[in-house]
Formats: sequence, C-alpha cells, structure tokens
Amino acid sequence: MKNIAISFFGGTSEVTGACYLAELNGKRLLVDCGLLQGLRFSEDRNREPFPFDPKTLDAVIITHGHIDHIGRIPKLWRGGFRGKIYSTHPTSELLSVMLMDAFMLMEHESERHHEELLYTKEDLEHVLTLRHPIEYYQKIDMGDGVVFELMNAGHILGSSFVRFSVGGKKIVFTGDVGNIPSVLLPPPDDISGTNILIIESAYGNRNHAHTADRAVMLERAIEDVVARKGVLMIPIFATERTQEILYEINDMLFKKRVPELPVYLDSPLAIKTTEVFEKFPLYYNNEAKVSYRHDADIFRFKKLRFVETKEESMAINDAPPPKVILAGSGMMTGGRILHHAVRYLSDPASILLIVGYQPGGSLGRRLLDHEPQVKILGQMVSARAEVRIIDGFSAHADQEQLKQFIWNTRDTLEKVFVVQGEYAASSHLAQAVVDNFGISAVVPRFGERFEF
Repeated sequence: MKNIAISFFGGTSEVTGACYLAELNGKRLLVDCGLLQGLRFSEDRNREPFPFDPKTLDAVIITHGHIDHIGRIPKLWRGGFRGKIYSTHPTSELLSVMLMDAFMLMEHESERHHEELLYTKEDLEHVLTLRHPIEYYQKIDMGDGVVFELMNAGHILGSSFVRFSVGGKKIVFTGDVGNIPSVLLPPPDDISGTNILIIESAYGNRNHAHTADRAVMLERAIEDVVARKGVLMIPIFATERTQEILYEINDMLFKKRVPELPVYLDSPLAIKTTEVFEKFPLYYNNEAKVSYRHDADIFRFKKLRFVETKEESMAINDAPPPKVILAGSGMMTGGRILHHAVRYLSDPASILLIVGYQPGGSLGRRLLDHEPQVKILGQMVSARAEVRIIDGFSAHADQEQLKQFIWNTRDTLEKVFVVQGEYAASSHLAQAVVDNFGISAVVPRFGERFEF
C-alpha cells in the first residue's frame, strides 16, 4: 500500500489559490489555503465547497503570509477544522494583519455585488486562535513516522519551505521561492536531498532585470520628479515590497544621494505590516542587521509620513510637489492609489513607477501598455504622466534562479510538480526540468492526486 499522496486544490496553472493536501502515513496535512484572485480581490470560485472535508485535517501548515496562500483559512474553521495552524512567528503575526484587511475588502465586495460573505468575522477570529508559531528548522513530529520542519524561503519575512520526512523520503513544498539578492532577507535555503518537489513558477519562463539596477532606477525616478517638481506615485504591495522601498529610500537619504522630500506611506495595511517587520530583525539578512544595529528605524526617516485615515489621504493633494506617494494596491485594482492617479496621472511632470507584477486587464497593465486614456473611479483620465517599471523588486525567483534551485538537489530528485504560475510559465519550467536534468516534471491539474 502506498503511504504518500499529494492532491492539488489550487495554484494549478495559475499564480493564486495555493492549496495542497499531503496524505502521509494516514496523516492529512494541508499546505497553504490561499485566495483565488483575478481582476476581483476574491474570485467567485472561492465560494465553492472544499474538495476535502476540513474536519478530517490533522493540521494546516502555512508557507508565508500573502493572501493567495492564506486567504481561505477562515473558511476551514467554518467547515469544522479545529487543528493547529503551523507557521513561523512572523507569518503568524502577518496572518492576523492580512486576514483582517482581506475580510474588510471582501465585505465591501460582497455588499457591492450582493453576495454572501466567504466567511464571517467570527470565523476569522476563531481560526486565529489555532495559530501555533514555530522556529525555522524546529522538527515537528506528527506521529506515525511523519516529521516536518520549516526552512527559510527568502521570499518575504518569515516565509518558509515545508519539508516533510516520511518513509525515508523528503518532500518539499516551496511556497514561493525568494529572489536573489533580497534587500532585506537572506537567500533561500538549499534543499539538497529532496525526493519530491512541489515548486512555484510565477517567473518560470522569464528572468528579472539585473537586481543591482533597481536602487539606481528608484533613485533616478526620485531625482527626476524633484527636477520636474512632479509627483512620484508608486503602487505598492503591503508586504516586503513596501519595506524594501522604504529601506532603499532611507539608505539614499542617509548617503545624500537624493534630496529630502515628503514621502507618504498611504496604506493602513502597509503601515501594519511594516510594524510587523520591525518586530523581527533576527529574520533580516546580515547587511540589514548591521543597518538595524546602527539605527533601528531602518524603515523610517525624517519626512516620511504614515497616512492612516481617508481624510489624511485626501489631504496629501494639498502638499506641494515634489513628493513621493506609496499607496496600495500594487496592481492598481483598488485602494488609495486610484484617487492619487485621478489627481496626478494627467500631469506630464509626474511619474507612475510600477514595482510588481501587473496581470492582463488590470489598470497597471493598461498603463504599462500606454493606453492614452483610462477609466478610474468612474472618470476618464488622460495618461500623460511618465510610466516606468522596475522589475528587480520582485520577491519571486526568476527562471534561471528556479532552475539553479532545482539543479542543486538533482541527485536525489524523483519527481517535480510545477505550480503557482500561469500555464505558459509552469509548462516552460517543467519542460526545462525534463530537458536539462532528465527528471520527471509535470504541471498538475486542479484536483489531481498523485500516489507514491
């Protein structure tokens, strides 16, 4: 009788919705339970029943605190799950912050579309009581010969690979693999000795711009809006990207590479996640730790303003340029960046700086494709501001890094499952594994179950 089975219930030929069931010697362990996302924050598919019974799960293990890996966790409580939710300590804290914010967004969407909520606030509050944070490399014995540990994934603060040991086999779920080098985090751990690998592929068919260029490009954008007396708008992702940009600007100011100017962090969620980052300096890389020892405020500087309320956000318009505005959402599908775009996108002296992935059809993608006019908050706005992109801030490993990551454990690998990417990216990486390493690799379909 085969004692290992892996089922794929999300993240199959798409980036979002990570959700994998590992059945190991009779133990049923769920790795991630993320929200399926598209042009809407929460896709209708999230309302479909789980293809497994949450009551039968022995535990849930979370790789990191992004909503596409955690967003359906409160729905597990609603379905009867009462086991432990394992993660690192930073992920445990981010779980609370991110899910509370997601609930408010979904509540707004549900009201607008006259839909039932995916879960209630009570479900969310109850499921947070199940959190059980652990350290990296702490071995957790689930019984019946099943042991797991969390390893550093280098993606966001506290992000993890999940490595199971069962029946002499090593099984690794990567969650998301970090980009090298990271401004703040150490590089991902080596996973040599792995037999079965479930690996992400967001950038499975393309490479990043040289990461050393990202600080130079950010510096140039700041210098240009200062010279033009314009506004630098940066649509931000609340976790990791915000903190990296704040860290870089702080460093530029300290080294007097850019002049002082007002910088507004106009995102309550990004403010909360930054406060979580400040609590866990032991998870930084060595360079960031040195900076922290010299100045604990590595994400704060003289003219930085944290903007909490809507009234404070609207008041940014009254501040004269030049200025920098960091506001969500990172894909410009909602959030406060939209009212800033209405105000400044038509200004040729201003710059919209894209620092992350923009899906097809999103406002950010349409602006990158140089649409001359776009509809924002019901208004047609002329896109006369300069639109730039910095690819190097991505928190995901690119194609070459993913291939190197797999190469490092090629001697023991028996099977690779490629997930969490659009089909073109996943299939490209899977084929590269077969062609270059001679290792069996597949892009699983939703609901597929593999036994070993």
